[in-house]
Amino acid sequence: MRLDKYLKVSRLIKRRTVASDACAAGRVVVNGKPQKASYEVKVGDRIEIGFGERSVAVEVTAIEETQKKDEAKELYKYV
Repeated sequence: MRLDKYLKVSRLIKRRTVASDACAAGRVVVNGKPQKASYEVKVGDRIEIGFGERSVAVEVTAIEETQKKDEAKELYKYV
Protein backbone atom coordinates (compact mmCIF):
# COMPACT_ATOMS: atom_id res chain seq x y z
CA MET A 1 0.00 0.00 0.00
CA ARG A 2 1.22 3.51 -0.78
CA LEU A 3 2.47 5.60 2.13
CA ASP A 4 -0.05 8.42 1.61
CA LYS A 5 -2.96 5.97 1.50
CA TYR A 6 -1.72 4.15 4.62
CA LEU A 7 -1.54 7.42 6.55
CA LYS A 8 -5.14 8.18 5.55
CA VAL A 9 -6.54 4.68 6.26
CA SER A 10 -4.80 4.53 9.64
CA ARG A 11 -6.17 8.00 10.48
CA LEU A 12 -2.70 9.35 11.30
CA ILE A 13 -3.44 12.12 8.77
CA LYS A 14 -7.04 12.97 7.90
CA ARG A 15 -6.81 13.42 4.11
CA ARG A 16 -4.73 11.67 1.47
CA THR A 17 -3.81 14.95 -0.24
CA VAL A 18 -2.50 16.33 3.06
CA ALA A 19 -0.51 13.11 3.56
CA SER A 20 0.93 13.44 0.06
CA ASP A 21 1.89 17.06 0.68
CA ALA A 22 3.58 16.11 3.97
CA CYS A 23 5.63 13.46 2.16
CA ALA A 24 6.63 15.94 -0.55
CA ALA A 25 7.74 18.44 2.12
CA GLY A 26 9.96 15.79 3.75
CA ARG A 27 8.00 15.67 7.01
CA VAL A 28 7.36 11.91 6.78
CA VAL A 29 10.36 9.68 7.56
CA VAL A 30 10.24 5.89 7.16
CA ASN A 31 13.01 3.81 8.74
CA GLY A 32 15.21 6.89 9.10
CA LYS A 33 14.86 8.20 5.53
CA PRO A 34 12.41 10.76 4.08
CA GLN A 35 10.07 8.99 1.68
CA LYS A 36 7.80 9.95 -1.18
CA ALA A 37 4.05 9.32 -1.10
CA SER A 38 4.52 6.37 -3.49
CA TYR A 39 6.66 4.38 -1.03
CA GLU A 40 5.25 0.87 -0.45
CA VAL A 41 4.57 0.43 3.28
CA LYS A 42 5.42 -2.93 4.84
CA VAL A 43 4.61 -4.43 8.25
CA GLY A 44 7.40 -3.52 10.67
CA ASP A 45 8.20 -0.13 9.09
CA ARG A 46 8.78 2.73 11.53
CA ILE A 47 7.07 5.95 10.44
CA GLU A 48 7.84 9.36 11.94
CA ILE A 49 5.63 12.34 11.07
CA GLY A 50 6.58 15.92 11.92
CA PHE A 51 3.66 18.13 12.95
CA GLY A 52 5.24 21.56 13.46
CA GLU A 53 6.83 21.52 16.93
CA ARG A 54 5.99 17.90 17.75
CA SER A 55 6.39 14.58 16.00
CA VAL A 56 4.69 11.19 16.13
CA ALA A 57 6.53 7.87 15.76
CA VAL A 58 4.64 4.65 15.04
CA GLU A 59 5.42 1.12 13.91
CA VAL A 60 3.23 -0.53 11.26
CA THR A 61 1.56 -3.67 12.67
CA ALA A 62 -0.98 -4.38 9.91
CA ILE A 63 -2.01 -3.17 6.46
CA GLU A 64 -5.68 -3.05 5.44
CA GLU A 65 -7.27 -1.44 2.36
CA THR A 66 -10.14 -0.04 4.44
CA GLN A 67 -10.64 0.25 8.16
CA LYS A 68 -13.42 1.50 10.40
CA LYS A 69 -12.64 4.58 12.45
CA ASP A 70 -12.79 2.72 15.77
CA GLU A 71 -10.43 -0.02 14.54
CA ALA A 72 -7.88 2.21 12.76
CA LYS A 73 -5.55 2.23 15.79
CA GLU A 74 -4.99 -1.50 15.33
CA LEU A 75 -2.91 -0.77 12.21
CA TYR A 76 -0.02 0.70 14.21
CA LYS A 77 1.53 1.01 17.65
CA TYR A 78 3.26 4.05 19.13
CA VAL A 79 7.03 3.77 19.57
